[in-house]
Amino acid sequence: MVDVCWRLVRRTGVGLLRLASTKTGNSGERLIPLPSWAVTMLKRRRLAIASDIQPVFPDSRGGWRDPSNVRRVWRRVRDDAGIEGLVSHTLRKTVASFLDDAAVPTRKISDQLGHSKVSMTQDHYLGRKLTDRQTADALEKLMGSSPPREP
Repeated sequence: MVDVCWRLVRRTGVGLLRLASTKTGNSGERLIPLPSWAVTMLKRRRLAIASDIQPVFPDSRGGWRDPSNVRRVWRRVRDDAGIEGLVSHTLRKTVASFLDDAAVPTRKISDQLGHSKVSMTQDHYLGRKLTDRQTADALEKLMGSSPPREP
């Protein structure tokens, strides 16, 4: 599991700060279960860095990575891969879509993303689906299966 309870921000004149809350405050704090492949990757990463370094993905001096530097590196990697315009928010939407397609309940998707309201997840992260047979079946029960008579 990953414990989401901190955030890093750069404050002008102060520098990089590690704050004990998420962007949305305490309501965004959560424990996120990880798939086994992610746990394996993070364990390997932890073993590959010095034991006295706290961040799993430290900067070149072993400290916390500045969010602006992470964004700069991401843009370079993204552009080198030829996928211009892909931002981390797109990846969050992709995760939400995969979970939705796997029939994970919207409340659980909302919890995974750290949304305090399910409506945020539904309105901004999940696409509308084509209706299925359930709507046609309900209307058939209402009106019957015979076509209407022609005048």
